[in-house]
Amino acid sequence: MSVPPHRTPPRFSATFNPNVIAEIQRAAATGIYDIRGGGAKRALPHFDDLLFLGASISRYPLEGYREKCGTDVTLGTRFAKKPIKLKIPVTVAGMSFGSLSGPAKEALGRGASAAGTSTTTGDGGMTPEERGHSSILVYQYLPSRYGMNPDDLRKADAIEIVIGQGAKPGGGGMLLGQKISPRVAKMRTLPEGIDQRSACRHPDWTGPDDLEIKIEELREITDWEKPIYVKVGASRPYYDTALAAKSGADVIVLDGMQGGTAATQDVFIEHVGLPTLAAIRPAVQALQDLGLHRKLQLIVSGGIRTGADVAKALALGADAVSIGTAALIALGDNDPQWEAEYQKLGTTAGAYDDWQEGLDPAGITTQDPALAARLDPVKAGRRLANYLSVLTLEAQTIARACGKSHLHNLEPEDLVALTIEAAAMAGVARPGPHRVPGGAKNAGRAGPPAPARARWTKPGG
Repeated sequence: MSVPPHRTPPRFSATFNPNVIAEIQRAAATGIYDIRGGGAKRALPHFDDLLFLGASISRYPLEGYREKCGTDVTLGTRFAKKPIKLKIPVTVAGMSFGSLSGPAKEALGRGASAAGTSTTTGDGGMTPEERGHSSILVYQYLPSRYGMNPDDLRKADAIEIVIGQGAKPGGGGMLLGQKISPRVAKMRTLPEGIDQRSACRHPDWTGPDDLEIKIEELREITDWEKPIYVKVGASRPYYDTALAAKSGADVIVLDGMQGGTAATQDVFIEHVGLPTLAAIRPAVQALQDLGLHRKLQLIVSGGIRTGADVAKALALGADAVSIGTAALIALGDNDPQWEAEYQKLGTTAGAYDDWQEGLDPAGITTQDPALAARLDPVKAGRRLANYLSVLTLEAQTIARACGKSHLHNLEPEDLVALTIEAAAMAGVARPGPHRVPGGAKNAGRAGPPAPARARWTKPGG
């Protein structure tokens, strides 16, 4: 494009950039809001803004693979008769049959079981294939109650009461009609082919006192054997964690806004909730203030991608993490081998997020029998197991370099923040003799010591 010398070259607006303009034009043409799957795509503070301080003279590293670094975690030690024992601190998040195909759910169970960890049902109930291929299965108890029955509760190894999701805290789920097959409709007691929107809140309780009663009810149904999880979307993590603990939860699942969803409004995904990095430390502080840290377990989810992410979440105080989008990618979601078909759908491998349409070429987010048949659950499960193994090995490598004999021995003092925002959110120092924003001076991390340790301060505190 040539520009006359007397004209200013075209310049895109940072506010009205091409993506914003395209969305305005789409909204003006259709009169409906945009729906998609996946998680937030905007740039947000994340684990990449933190670095580990490896051992040198002031810390003593562990030697390679010869010195052990433990990875096991036990979930549900507070009240449950049968806590869950996992070999690795990485679990598979709840993703429903309906949102995902039958082979995809089977593959998740196979992969998680091979790695020695748990998978989760999601909205819509438990399928025999999922229970049969998951050595440890967590049953989600959602506001919709789709497919819920006491028999399946008893078959599960743990129960997760879902109050919120990171991609849409305060909002309900969606499952569009093209994915409501005869089997999905029967499981959810819905008409075939009709759009379904799940409720945003539970029908039989309205607050933490009622939640306490509901938890007691679920314990009685399962003879106090099963750990009871409470899942919240990251919005007010200090208070939500404290109230979930007060209500009697064994495990709290905290989901940041980088977490995915099967389908919801794009404006919800991008503009509601907190980044995962900003949510962990307030939640941990709430547990510490209650004397429950490491007694009531905290699982963090939302944008976990690498072993470094796992190690950083644990260093900030989590007991385990959960993966969803990354697990689907490991199965084959957005695989370049389907690029020609992604192009026909108006997208490209790596950007495909129209999970609600049920046309996934990879056979994962679909109920079309021909497309679902493309996914081999045995091979896909093996890919997931490989990925989980890599995550664990990477986290161990970092922990050994920091001189830790167990992943749970990692701590905030092993981290520094690259930006002032990350330092403020995570409650760790920046390199050099700087303060943690709002906290104490760098306490022996990458600069000179100071008399007090940085502490996350709750609002008004």
